[in-house]
Formats: sequence, C-alpha cells, structure tokens
Amino acid sequence: MSDSNASVNPGEMIKWYRSPIPKDTLRSLTQRSDAMGFLQAGGYLVVLAGTAVASFAAYRWLPLWAFFLVLFVHGTVWAFLTNGFHELVHGTVFRSKPLNAIFLRIYSFLGWASPVQFRASHVRHHSSTLHPPWDEEVVLPIRLRVRNFLLSAIIDPIGLYNTLRLFLRWSVGIYKGHWELVLFPAEDRAGRRALARWARIVLIGHAIIVAASIASGYWLFAVVISGARFYGGALQWLCNNTQHIGLQDNVPDFRLCCRTVRLNPILQFLYFHMNYHAEHHMYAAVPCYKLGRLRRTIASDLPDASPNLLAAWQEIIGILRRQEKEPGYQHVFKLPVRQAA
Repeated sequence: MSDSNASVNPGEMIKWYRSPIPKDTLRSLTQRSDAMGFLQAGGYLVVLAGTAVASFAAYRWLPLWAFFLVLFVHGTVWAFLTNGFHELVHGTVFRSKPLNAIFLRIYSFLGWASPVQFRASHVRHHSSTLHPPWDEEVVLPIRLRVRNFLLSAIIDPIGLYNTLRLFLRWSVGIYKGHWELVLFPAEDRAGRRALARWARIVLIGHAIIVAASIASGYWLFAVVISGARFYGGALQWLCNNTQHIGLQDNVPDFRLCCRTVRLNPILQFLYFHMNYHAEHHMYAAVPCYKLGRLRRTIASDLPDASPNLLAAWQEIIGILRRQEKEPGYQHVFKLPVRQAA
C-alpha cells in the first residue's frame, strides 16, 4: 500500500455493523450531562488529589517502605489519566463544550498527552479500526514482553526519556515517522503549529513545577505531579491492553475487533468505563458513564464479555501462545444467532 493511499481516510467507506437500537433509546443514551461529567472527571481528580496528599503524609509520618507503597498507589491512579484524556478528546463527558475543553487541557497537561496529536490519530482509529494502513494507532499482531511490562508497571525511565524526546521534537517542529507524517503532512501548517504550541506549554509547565519543587526543597511535588505518569502503570496497562489484542483486523464488525471486560465498580470508574470497548466503538457518541446501559440495551446481539480482568488475560495469553505457533491466527468471538423476525 503506497503512502499516498495511506493518507486517505476510508472510514466512511467501511460499512460497519452496529447492533440495532431504537432511535429514541439511542437519543437518550447520547445525551451528555454536566452533573455526570463532574462526578466522573471531577471525581477522578478528587481521588487523584487524595492519593497525592496521602503520598506527602506517608513521606512525613510513615516508614520508607510504606511511603513507596502509597506513592505506587498514587502512580496507579494517575496512570488512568490517559483514559480520562481519551474520553475528553471524544467531547462526550460534559454537555458544556467549555467545561469539556477546560478538563481536557487539565488532563492533557497532567498526563503528558497531546490532544492535537491524539484527536487526529483517534478519529482514524474509530473510523478504520484495525484496518491497516489507515489505522496505525493499533496495529496487529501486538507482541507483549514481560520485561517491557515490568518496566512500565513499576517505574518507567524509558517512557520518561521517550516522552521528553517526543515533546521536545514536536516543540521545535520536527515531525517523523510514517503515521505522524500521515496525520500532519507538510501542507497542514495549522495542525503542526497547534501540535508544537501544546508541546511547548507542557514542557515549560512541567519545567516550572520541577524547578519550583527543587528550589523550595519540596522535591516531592515534582514526583507526585510531573513524574507520576512514569511509575505505577501496571493496572492501567493490564486494563488498556485488553481492548484489541489477539482479535481480528480487517473486519467491519466492532464485536470481532474489540473486547469487553466486566470490572468492579471502582476499577471501572478509574478506567472511565472503557472496559465496554466494543460498545464504545460501536456508538462512540455515548458518554462513558452510559456505556453500561448501552451494553444492557444491546446485550443480546453481543458476544459474551470476559467476566473479569483475570479471565480476559487468560484468554489473551492463550491467544498469544497460539500465535507463536500459528502467526496468522486471530481469535474469533462467537456471535449470537439472530432470530428471524
């Protein structure tokens, strides 16, 4: 496939299957709520502030091992900023566009994320899910290494280095890599300027936090704010990597290329309900806090969800082991048989 063809987004050409749903029900499901948005996005930030305060308290009053344990919990919660950022990029968390924009900037800054880059990439991911070369946000087969997981799960110096290098490169207007050049071709000057401008804001902002922390002697501020993205990522990694791994590419059916996993209410809240991943792809305009209701509405037309995170990973590990012997193998979910009207 040539680069020129890859630069065209064929999402409108793919005839995606979507489980039938009454128009009135869908209209109700897609209604956004500022109150629910505050409960989800604001509530998550309150939890995040709580783990940050707990880290300071643990450093002052608890043994060193207990401090590191509390700090790890803080990093674990912080890692899910990625999923809140994802939802805010969709613009479905709040009914108010200004509120959504404000929270998006907060989440983007704290999470070392670029809404400019991600929005450009994620539009293609949704319209052309697992259809290479038009979706390079997720490319199958995904190869997982225990070593890489352990690095990101506990402390991720390589991730810190790569993130700094990426934002520095964007900040000076250097673009490289096939996918990046597809998303931001040379003629897209406005997009490139926006990407560079946000990269500078993030770098300068975090540099101020780090400098102020060191100058004041309160170095822990930098650790619990600017550095929190780079430790404690195990749980978020385990959740996020269930979404597509081992499933089918080049199929126009989200039920076959996305995995839904049932989670307990606390983890589901932290994960911004992205465990309902097939449902999210099928009806992306539905706010994350209504995905459970969407699932119940169309459940009879969906494959069984993984009953929990452990079961999902048992399935994934089995798929990956089979792929080692059969490189072309992809797992196919059993779809319900539709009854004739």
